[in-house]
Amino acid sequence: MSARMVWFLSSGRFCGDLRLLLGARCWHAGQVMSELIITSPANARLRSLVSLRRRRAREDAGLTLIEGYDELFLALDAGVVPRAVYHCPELMLDPSVQQDVVRRVKALGSDTQQLGRAAFEKVAYRQGPDGFLAVVDSVVRSCADLSVGLAPLALICQGVEKPGNLGAMLRTADAAGVEAVVAVDPVTDWSNPNLVRASKGTVFSVPVASAGTAEALTWLSEHGIALAATTPDTDLNYTDVDYTGPIAIAVGAEKYGLTDEMLAAATYRIRIPMAGRANSLNVATSAAVVIYEAVRQRAVR
Repeated sequence: MSARMVWFLSSGRFCGDLRLLLGARCWHAGQVMSELIITSPANARLRSLVSLRRRRAREDAGLTLIEGYDELFLALDAGVVPRAVYHCPELMLDPSVQQDVVRRVKALGSDTQQLGRAAFEKVAYRQGPDGFLAVVDSVVRSCADLSVGLAPLALICQGVEKPGNLGAMLRTADAAGVEAVVAVDPVTDWSNPNLVRASKGTVFSVPVASAGTAEALTWLSEHGIALAATTPDTDLNYTDVDYTGPIAIAVGAEKYGLTDEMLAAATYRIRIPMAGRANSLNVATSAAVVIYEAVRQRAVR
């Protein structure tokens, strides 16, 4: 490799010049660059990756990030075809095995780019990265895009703020076979990289949508789906409801719970009994408790 080529790559000029030559976004230059290694943390292409940590940048580009081998593996199994995959063998836990994912995405036609350790650590958004970072299309959907069966089990999350809680609920939804998860009046977008991480990639395996309260309630009504809304202000225990038909379980924001509009539209207002001093459970825990009661009932009907 010539000294001029090394300078182009390290400075970011190579990516910019290549984009001009090909008339393509920087994300799609990987197949041309696949034999090269980006070593400079200041590379212009890497700055574009870092920008996707911002919600506005993700929404404008229609993209998001998947970091981590397990998360990327699950997303691939769910049918996701990455725009580009950045990998660093120095950081992989088992390069001889995990390099198979690189070959797999190449076979899908995705761009791949190897990074040096310092460059990868620059773009990684979590501590202790394992050498995998992918750029993928965001999972933005509306309720109209959701398809459910005759007796679906759905989850409504209203105003939930923390990506970790939404991610945890997606893992539960994936494990329990929930057919749809709707973020109502969302504070966090489904493409938040920390949500993707917390979900372990299940944001790509569970159908998700975002909606306002009115849109979500209309969708439930049009599909004949009953609504079981969690609240401490009721005498109806969550175990005393029939979940074997089409039903959605609603949980609210960590601080305020469900809105009056959502509670007024509920078919059932349900509570989880609590014997301790705390007056509420973590929202992801509450969702898991009720979802698995529904799973239990459906298994024995």
